[in-house]
Amino acid sequence: MKGAAQLDTMNGRGIQQYDMAGKNGSLIQAAALLEGPTMDHDAIQEAVRQILSAVGEDPQREGLQRTPERVARAYDELLAGYRMDPEALINGALFADSYDEMVIVRDIEFYSLCEHHMLPFIGRAHVAYMPNGRVLGLSKIPRVVDLFARRLQVQERMTRQIADFLNELLKPRGVAVVVEALHLCSMMRGVKKHDSRMTTSAMLGAFRNNMATRMEFLDNISRSSMPLHF
Repeated sequence: MKGAAQLDTMNGRGIQQYDMAGKNGSLIQAAALLEGPTMDHDAIQEAVRQILSAVGEDPQREGLQRTPERVARAYDELLAGYRMDPEALINGALFADSYDEMVIVRDIEFYSLCEHHMLPFIGRAHVAYMPNGRVLGLSKIPRVVDLFARRLQVQERMTRQIADFLNELLKPRGVAVVVEALHLCSMMRGVKKHDSRMTTSAMLGAFRNNMATRMEFLDNISRSSMPLHF
């Protein structure tokens, strides 16, 4: 990947941060990639076997013999965001354009894993930006959501990461992100509130500073909104 690369640390592991624009040394921080091309499947499988034994199961019984392998493969998909290359994800789909009205992509379905209990949370993201001389290919905004959702996450951080990424990539006049999600960690355990859902938002630029712009976005995403459900 072109541009500056900087080593940082997160949870004791190396990560690389890349400058997609190649200008001013500006890093798109949240697009950090874990070092290494793949996860350690052997370590994951051994950990799953230990968990099965610890809860009183027999890892060798017929239904569980391949469970460690299946879990390891599932994590490849569920946590794929760690290894998504942001430059390849955008793939040059930034286009010079004089369009200057609001762009909204709403009802982007996503799934993620809560980093506290490693249980799923699923929901929808609504993303908008005010162009400033260039626009992003339509399919790329859902891909950006997946980039940050397919990790161990908390919803608050994910919401801000999506907004910050688009703000740095596009240099728009404003970015808005609203995320609604259902969290199994509060539905299946703990308070066990099956109908509660969490809403988070990040407003940058015109969406933070101009109430009319913000309300236009919020009004648009509230129309014909369907309830979340598992």
